[in-house]
This record gives sequence, structure tokens and C-alpha cells, in this order.
Amino acid sequence: MKKILVWLSWWVDSAVTAYLLKKQWYDVTAWFMINYLAPEWEYCSTKDDIVVAKEVASFLGIPFFTFDYRTEYTEKVLWYMYEWYKKWITPNPDIMCNSEVKFKIFLDEALQHGFDWIAMWHYARIVKKSIIKWKSKIDTYLLKKWLDQNKDQSYFLSWLNQFQLSKALFPIWKYEKSKVREIALKAWLPNASRKDSQWICFVWKVDLAKFLEKKIESKPWKILDTSWNILWEHKWVFYYTIGQRKGLDLWWQKEPVFIVKKDIEKNEIIVWTSSDLELYDNKLFVKDFHFISRNDFEFPLKAKCKIRYRQYDQDCIIYKEDNRYRIEFNDKQRAIASWQICAVYLWDDLVMSGIIFI
Repeated sequence: MKKILVWLSWWVDSAVTAYLLKKQWYDVTAWFMINYLAPEWEYCSTKDDIVVAKEVASFLGIPFFTFDYRTEYTEKVLWYMYEWYKKWITPNPDIMCNSEVKFKIFLDEALQHGFDWIAMWHYARIVKKSIIKWKSKIDTYLLKKWLDQNKDQSYFLSWLNQFQLSKALFPIWKYEKSKVREIALKAWLPNASRKDSQWICFVWKVDLAKFLEKKIESKPWKILDTSWNILWEHKWVFYYTIGQRKGLDLWWQKEPVFIVKKDIEKNEIIVWTSSDLELYDNKLFVKDFHFISRNDFEFPLKAKCKIRYRQYDQDCIIYKEDNRYRIEFNDKQRAIASWQICAVYLWDDLVMSGIIFI
């Protein structure tokens, strides 16, 4: 029997993951990763989540363990967030958490304890492709989109490598979210009806602005329009990102306004309506690509790209220049943000990814 370590959270998806693997007669063990615990005077959902995860493991009759990754998570994810926000750069903690914690620290520890694979409940697919080359069998692992494009999470996995993909299983890849919930209800899983929630890297409920205030000094910054008129001041400017609308407190504007530029040296952000031309561009640059399954592409390369999660695929051409790659889109893109991830797809394969700079 193959031994599989399931990261069991309170989410229904992780419970269904463990349930499906047990039905297939794998030797399943559940681990709960403790990545954050709030001070005693603050509410901490982690403690409640442990209780729910333990109930699921008990219901399924599988061993349950908790492992404390608070130190590693702080070093790999939280400090990354702090430092990037200090520089007015909007980080992507989910991608960092996946590549540095879930599929690295967690995976390494699982292998050290004798497990064959780790199982996650991500909405993506891993497909093994084998070829014979020079009388040797070579296995390649492809990272593919999930069948439900509205919830596909391959974008968040775009920094994974071949070894990490070879040791990971995504058992719910062939089910839409409604079907996952249906399976949980039919199996009477304890968390079958628990609602989903958006957290920082699936860790805990938090007001991000208040959380960052503990580590980053706040002070007023100017908010201007594209004619350089001062509209307002706000102490959370470092938290804003290009294209953002919510949280600007410009309620008196006749039309919704969005952030179009950030000026770090002057401590200013510039906002205007969604029709403003400065919010749109048809090109971006990537210094280096992380290639997931192969690196023998010929450029210029016709492909499809995403510059944010849940964006529809955008047709583009990728050009290789002396020390960078230039990506030109068929249609102008709204709110291209430096330091975010550009994921490149060929059909439904995520083939490479890189950090954006404009």
C-alpha cells in the first residue's frame, strides 16, 4: 500500500481529498500545519480549525497529527510580505506559501517519514508523460488547468518544479466544486456544509491592513488624480496595488476610481476612472522564466498568459531579447502590476512563469 500524507485543513476540499484516497485503499495519514497562532487576547481561528480537522480524521478513521511550522512560515511567507509591502510592492503570498512551505518543507518532512506522496486539494491537474529517449524512459510531469476554469488554481502553483510535481497528488482534479460538496454531503463528512473563506494563504482570518500595521509604520500619503489634484490622504497607501478600487475612501467621486500609478519617491498614488488610458498597456517584461516541464521553446512563441488569478487567458506573443523576455498582448491589459506573476499556458498546460516588471 502506498503511503500518502494529506494536508488536512478545515476546508471541505481537503476532507474529500482524504475520503477519496481512503476509498482507493491508500494508507492515508492526515497532518494539520500550524502556521500561525494569534496572541491570547485576539481571536485565533487556527484553534477552531484544528478541532474540525481532527473531527474529519476521526470520522474517516485515519491517524491525525499536527506540526508546528510557525517559524518556517514567518521566515518564508510573512517576512516576504512585510518586506515587499514596505517597498510598495504587492506580494503574492499564496505562490510563496505553495513553493516554499507546502511543497517544500511539508513535502521534505513527509518523505523523511517514509511517505510516498503528499496529497493536496488544489484545483489543478498533474499529468505524468513518459517518453523513451536513448533507450531510457524519461518521465515528465505536466501542470494543467482544472476543469472548472472559474476556480482553476494552477496560477498559484506556477513556481513548482518537476520533483515537487512528481511527489504530489490532487485527487479532486476531475470534480467541479459543486460535485466536491455533493460528495462530502453524501459521505456525511463533518465539515460538509462549512462555507469557504478567503484567508492569507489559507491560514487565518485577518484584517490585512491591521495586520501590516503591526510591522510597518503608517503615515499619510497623498492620493492624486491624473491632473495632479490632491483628492485625499490615506495611511494605507503601501497596501494598495495597481487597479485597486476598494479602500480608497473617495466616496464623493461621481465615477469609481482606480489606482493607475504609484510613486514611491514622492509618496503618492495616482487614481482615475477605469477608462483612463494609463491603466492599460499591451506589453510587459519578464527577466527570467521558471520553466516547469521543458525549456526548449522557440521564440517568438505564441501562447496565452495570465497576469492575475482568475483572469481569462490572454493571447500573446513572447519575444526573447538579450537579457529579458518581452510579452506583447493582442488586447491591452488592465492594471499590469510589477512584481506580480505572469503565468504562460500552451493549451491547458502551464509551461512557465516569471515575475513582471514594466
